[in-house]
Amino acid sequence: MNTDLLAIAGFVTLFILMLLRVPVGMAMGLVGITGYAWIAGAGPALKLVGQTSMRTVTDYTFGVIPMFMLMGALVSVSGVSRELFKAANSMIGHLRGGLGVATVLACGGFAAICGSSVATAATFSSVAYPEMRRFGYPQSFSTGVIAAGGTLGAMLPPSTVLAVYAILTQQDIGKLFMAGIIPGLFAMLLYVLTVMVIVKVRPNWLPRGEARPWSERAADLKDVWAPIVLFLFVIGGLYGGLFTPTEAGGVGASGAFLLGLVRGKLDRAKIKEALLSATRTAAAVFTVLIGALMFGYFLTITQTPQKLTEFLTNLGVGRYGVLALIMVMYLVLGCLMDAMAMIILTVPIIFPVITQLGFDPIWFGVIIVMTVELGLIHPPVGMNVFVIKSVVHDVSFTTIFRGVLPFVATDIFRLVILISFPIIALWLPGKMG
Repeated sequence: MNTDLLAIAGFVTLFILMLLRVPVGMAMGLVGITGYAWIAGAGPALKLVGQTSMRTVTDYTFGVIPMFMLMGALVSVSGVSRELFKAANSMIGHLRGGLGVATVLACGGFAAICGSSVATAATFSSVAYPEMRRFGYPQSFSTGVIAAGGTLGAMLPPSTVLAVYAILTQQDIGKLFMAGIIPGLFAMLLYVLTVMVIVKVRPNWLPRGEARPWSERAADLKDVWAPIVLFLFVIGGLYGGLFTPTEAGGVGASGAFLLGLVRGKLDRAKIKEALLSATRTAAAVFTVLIGALMFGYFLTITQTPQKLTEFLTNLGVGRYGVLALIMVMYLVLGCLMDAMAMIILTVPIIFPVITQLGFDPIWFGVIIVMTVELGLIHPPVGMNVFVIKSVVHDVSFTTIFRGVLPFVATDIFRLVILISFPIIALWLPGKMG
């Protein structure tokens, strides 16, 4: 069979398997090995299965993934999300729309030490949503701001998605983490401004929260010292070159464990819960990663990346036209699969196009993660929306999407700004030397 037809058949089979709800890692692995065996023979294909699996789970660089996942799990079971929201709520919750701003700030703080968009959205659905509803916030706004705030998990370091992108493209993980900081903070600022605009346009729609005495506010702020210290130590050590990204993951997990014990937030049951959660998530990520690498070998032997690069660069739409087509593709894929699967499946195919067009790979990593995260909240399907719906049963999908729309518009504006001014993402990595 012609290799072009074989590659097309492989993609069609892959999407059919995913529509049949076969796990994406297994689907990519099955299609990749079958296609590779068709061309190279069954013997080399079976050897590839063993070599790829062993090399992936024993590679030192890949250790950054389970370590940061363990750090996020320990922080999550320690109740840090509730403490962050309580502190933000104490300071600004009494303002009109203040609970919405507090949710964004708390989501950003939690995302900076959790690294998962879905986990952030799920956590704040149980932490922030009941509080907003108690003070009379509309369902659409309450769920919309949580869905948007959850997307900060993939941008602010330590981001698992950025780490996987760095590994797939052989980029510096530390520099990619630094590249996500300013865009992540910029996203938080724009979300806060979006809430303020909503308050201005519909002044009576969002109520005021409860004003707290300054003594209570100070006490609530004291509770958040631990996650702040942990974040600054891990990211500061990365920026200053004190340790590698994999070492930073180990330091972060150890720090989260020790801080949880010192503060009396971890017991035997919570430690077990965190270990099980991190192990399950890491196993799922490694399954997808191994499957994607096998699929990548199939694509390489059919020369799909080279042919796609040649096709896109010869379209005559210019480098930014090609970039726009890639962004649209990711928005469409956001309706079909989660962020990690999208990155692992598509980056090996798209990355040669980006380097051929002369785009900075660090900057593109930030742009692609932003686009993938937008896919988590935009209609008609958004992973964060489904997560919130699974936690908050009394709200419809239509209501959540209605609340998300202003933040989708904000994200599109942010994408345009970052594409126009790459220095926003590249300034901090450039200072690392």
